[in-house]
This record gives sequence, structure tokens and C-alpha cells, in this order.
Amino acid sequence: MTDSEQRGDQTAPDLRHVDTWVFDLDNTLYPARSNLFDQVSDRMRFFICDFLQVDEEEAHRLQKGYFLSHGTTLKGLIDHHGVRPEDFLDYVHDIDLSPVDENPQLADVLKRLPGRKLVFTNGSVSHAENVMGKIGIGDCFEAIFDIVHSDFIPKKSVEPYYRFIETHDVKPASAAMFEDMARNLVPAHAIGMTTVWIPGISEWSHEESSGEHIHHVTDDLTGFLIAAADRIGKG
Repeated sequence: MTDSEQRGDQTAPDLRHVDTWVFDLDNTLYPARSNLFDQVSDRMRFFICDFLQVDEEEAHRLQKGYFLSHGTTLKGLIDHHGVRPEDFLDYVHDIDLSPVDENPQLADVLKRLPGRKLVFTNGSVSHAENVMGKIGIGDCFEAIFDIVHSDFIPKKSVEPYYRFIETHDVKPASAAMFEDMARNLVPAHAIGMTTVWIPGISEWSHEESSGEHIHHVTDDLTGFLIAAADRIGKG
């Protein structure tokens, strides 16, 4: 997608069928270049070091291995080591939010878009609330569906999508999912959602980024939504 398509003109994205706007949190509602999630990743490694009494090299191996095999590091730690998820989530999300900027343009366009706005994250509700508050978009969303709500099954699987749409009475055919992890859009597409991939800077963001499960691509969420809102406004 070209810059003009992202920002809106005759080729603006046609999302007039969408009445439910669903957003991942990390590296989606704020730019990946802020490197905020690097703090979370580091704290995951430190948690593993302490919990399993291993060095950082082994902790890193387990962290990335479980992410690849289980969808999240947490899921691997639960399945193989009996980690209490609330302990893990509280620890890894105790971070400095100063790298994330307030984004009044994003707040404005979210309020312009017709329909419901929901957050669907593999993180926690408290982390989402903290980050959204820093961006200035906390009052734009109806609800947050987090990893606890999905029984710690990550978005790599289709099961949490089914639980999400049942919990919030979402009709997939009129919903759009915005996500930085391309592989997490495979189940979104499978259940009938429109998908928008926001490429991140990590290799994990680009895994499974080719295929029919990617409907739109943008590296400028705010500009993309402004273009979509403008087109909706024109009818």
C-alpha cells in the first residue's frame, strides 16, 4: 500500500462494512519503533532467570522457544513449569511508559469511526489500560479482552478468537482486526474478519506475512484510520 493509500484519497481503504474495530495493543496502538516491548521482553528473561535459576543465555533460549512453540512465552512456562500467570504478568508489565507518546490524532479518529472499538491482546488488562492511558485513548474503547479472558491461550490459535467474539457478541463479517503479528491474523481471517497488518521491526512480526489472510497493510495506523474514516464519511 502506498503512502497516499494510507493517508487517504481516491484509493483510501474501503472499510464501510466494518462496525466493530478490534486492535491488538503492543506495537499496534503505538509504533514498534518506541521499543516499549523490548522492556517487556527483557523482564520476561529476568523472570525466567529467577524462577528457574538459569543464566540469561538459557532464559533467552526458553523465552524464544516457548514463544515459537506455544504462541507466548507465558503459555510455555505455564505448561512446562507451573508458573502462576498473575505473577508473570505483573512482573513483565512493570515497565517505563515514557517511550510512548500521546497521540491525539489517533484519539480523534477512533472517535470518528462509527461502531464499537475493542482491544484484543495477549497481554493483561492492567498493561493495556496503562498504555492506552499514556497514548490518551483509554476512553475510546468499549472493552479489553486479554490473555486471562482467553484462558492463557494466545492469538496464534483460533480458540481465543471464538471466545472473544462470543464474549463481546462480535460478528466477524463486519469486524476488522488490526495486528502487528502477521501470524495472529491467520485465525482472524479464518473466522471471517477483515485483517490489517501493521509490520513491526522484529522478525516475529513478519512470520507468515504472505498469504490471503492479509487484506490490508500499513505502517501508519493513524493515517490509515483517517483515510478509512474519510471514505466512510463520503458514503
